[in-house]
Amino acid sequence: PMGIALTVVSLIGAVLSLSTVMIGRTGFLEFSKDGDLIIGGIFSLDSTQGTNNHGYHKISLMELLFARAVIFTVEEINKNPTLLNGVTLGYRIYNGCGGDGPIRAAIEAATSGEKCSKRVQALIGHSSSGVSKNINLLISHLSTCACLSDKRIHPTFFRTVPSDQFQISALVQLMKHFGWQWVGIIHSAEVYASDGAAEFIKQGKVEGICVEYAISFDLYDIKNEQKVTEKLKASTSSVVLLYMSLTYMRALFKKVDTNNLPRKQWIGSEAWISQVDLASIGSKNVLHGAMGFALPQSIIPGLADFLMSLKPSDEPESVMIKVFWESFFDCSFSPSNTTKLCTGGEDLRTISSAYTNTALRSVRNVYTAVYSIAHALNALLQCENGLNPTTGKHCVNNTDVQPKQLVDFTVLNGYKVSFDENGDTAAQYDLLNWQYKEGGSVNVITIGQYDSSLPEGHRFRFTPNTTIVNDLICILSRLCNYCLFYRKAVNKQAPVCCFDCFECPEGGISNETDSSDCFLCTAEFWPNDKKDKCIPKPTEFLSFPEIMGTILTAFTCFGVFLSILIFIIFLVHKETPIVRANNSELSFLLLLSLKLCFLCSLTFIGRPSDWSCMLRHTAFGITFVLCISCVLGKTIVVLMAFRATLPSSNAMKWFGPTQQRLSVLAFTLIQVVICILWLTINPPFPNKNVRSFKDKIVLECALGSPIGFWAVLGYIGLLALLCFILAFLARKLPDSFNEAKFITFSMVIFCAVWIAFIPAYVSSPGKFTVAVEIFAILASTFGLLICIFVPKCYIIIFKPEQNSKKHIKSKMQSKGM
Repeated sequence: PMGIALTVVSLIGAVLSLSTVMIGRTGFLEFSKDGDLIIGGIFSLDSTQGTNNHGYHKISLMELLFARAVIFTVEEINKNPTLLNGVTLGYRIYNGCGGDGPIRAAIEAATSGEKCSKRVQALIGHSSSGVSKNINLLISHLSTCACLSDKRIHPTFFRTVPSDQFQISALVQLMKHFGWQWVGIIHSAEVYASDGAAEFIKQGKVEGICVEYAISFDLYDIKNEQKVTEKLKASTSSVVLLYMSLTYMRALFKKVDTNNLPRKQWIGSEAWISQVDLASIGSKNVLHGAMGFALPQSIIPGLADFLMSLKPSDEPESVMIKVFWESFFDCSFSPSNTTKLCTGGEDLRTISSAYTNTALRSVRNVYTAVYSIAHALNALLQCENGLNPTTGKHCVNNTDVQPKQLVDFTVLNGYKVSFDENGDTAAQYDLLNWQYKEGGSVNVITIGQYDSSLPEGHRFRFTPNTTIVNDLICILSRLCNYCLFYRKAVNKQAPVCCFDCFECPEGGISNETDSSDCFLCTAEFWPNDKKDKCIPKPTEFLSFPEIMGTILTAFTCFGVFLSILIFIIFLVHKETPIVRANNSELSFLLLLSLKLCFLCSLTFIGRPSDWSCMLRHTAFGITFVLCISCVLGKTIVVLMAFRATLPSSNAMKWFGPTQQRLSVLAFTLIQVVICILWLTINPPFPNKNVRSFKDKIVLECALGSPIGFWAVLGYIGLLALLCFILAFLARKLPDSFNEAKFITFSMVIFCAVWIAFIPAYVSSPGKFTVAVEIFAILASTFGLLICIFVPKCYIIIFKPEQNSKKHIKSKMQSKGM
């Protein structure tokens, strides 16, 4: 057999030491039956019982159902031959109603043994936590207040309903599951609700759930419903916990205009969440999707037939049953002209009410409470070899049972009942969900379970293949602000657990919810759009396929083509005066160097590598020095040619073709030496520039040694300046084809381009630095090519008559040369 022992203190002993004289109203006994051992029960059968004529005005059908369940269970136990070994149970059920009625009923039950032969061995009841807190001597079927678990204050209190401590834990886990961390609480002005709300706030804080507000609803405060409505409208939380008893819940929705309430996700307490009749008081639309935990559904075999078979003749001495019968069937046992006569044979099955609701979840707790007492008494009456196997003391019989003796009890009918040291049973709940259908009907569906006896982390689970109706499940009710991908900071103006969210600084991420710090990405990484992870930065460099790279490449190719075309033209007309003037050999070498200048710009396009970084700067430096050296040589030739026309001058002897070649070679070799030193000491190298842009990496060629770069560039500038000065001095000297003027103009363009290049190069970001450098190379090269060679090509092609010795001679004579 399945058995779990529990130590139970017999509940009446402390009262027996009190005075047995009770002043005031007595006569609370409603139903009774004698037996060897007596079980008592206190229920609020009628809250308006009279003191003189025992008139009943408002019978609680649910409490009557509980009382009849006690009677049914006692009779079932008495029919069980394996329990109590022939000792019969009796019962005395008292009507503990209104004001001090429950306490007076408890005292009457405790002192009844002085007038009767048998004492009440244990009390079952009361349904209210507040009343149970005052009585303190019972096994309760419905008192859930966690305050009753304190054995220092309530040493003889036990219950078969779970403590609110467990219900609160289940509610906290439910809200944690859906991510609801910013909630409001409306609780009734009673011990059950106020203590429950305080415990929820305490447990919720541990799980990161913050309560925006907690307001009390008082039945007798006429302005209270207005305060509730205003708070609900002004609040920012989407989830509201309605922690109150059924009576208060009915009153709330009767007084509050439900059509005027904002859409909220309601979470209900066990006291009302399973009560479908709440839908009849105008709260259908409001409670749609409501969720909460309720006691497990349990059908007790035979109970329905027992309840429905009730007849007034079964309790002939009970005035209450007669009043109940008359109100139920709208008849009277006394002859009347206005009301039909009751026969006593009416059938309860024909009427639906709270009394006939045998599926009421809390009925099982009454059933369990009676069985708990029966098993405890059964264990106390066991005897083996003169000793009780449970207590280890001498055996007792039913006439010797003392209220303070300790006994154990086990399970009943396969349903495990166990109590802890606080007198609480293990908690089991069904998770309910209110679902309204199109026709207006309401279904309260079980969508999950909670079992406190299971290990932590496995207590709360959803029922597979169930549909949850809840419009707000996808809406997070978060703490003021929900800091995902943000950094949180305490908001001193808001509740203690409320905070503001701030974006992480550039380059920072937050991959933890509600993190107080951001994490900076490393240099080569950058946050993604959500700012929850670092991803590699995209790389950037001037490539051939992109528009800028394509345009620069096209100009380069055009420059090369133009250089080759001019070279061919000059080669075809190499014997003509215009080609032969000023050393044709330097002209061909200059065209070759210009073509190389165009081509070297291509080394600046593409992904930087070790060889391309070293090649681009050295090729640029050497080809440009070669180019300027040729121009410088041609300029010197112009000057020397003029000097040679003077009497007794032999200038051309000192700067003939050989000296011209050597000068070009010497100037170029100096640049070669500079480049070799640069490449040897600290050459250019590929570099990932992570400083220019925060969100991308620029692939570039680092200079290595800035001194080497500026030395190469400075040497080119020095030669260009020298060439410009000489050309400027020779601009007005007479020559056949105005070459000095064209060289001067080309050097003006060249110097202007490279002077403008320096600030543009320094200030341009990323790949635009390379583009500026290529543009300067192309612009200066085109300037030299066009200014020096295009006028000559124009004469060769379009003015061939000017390209003859005769024309040159006549021109010279006209100038008086």
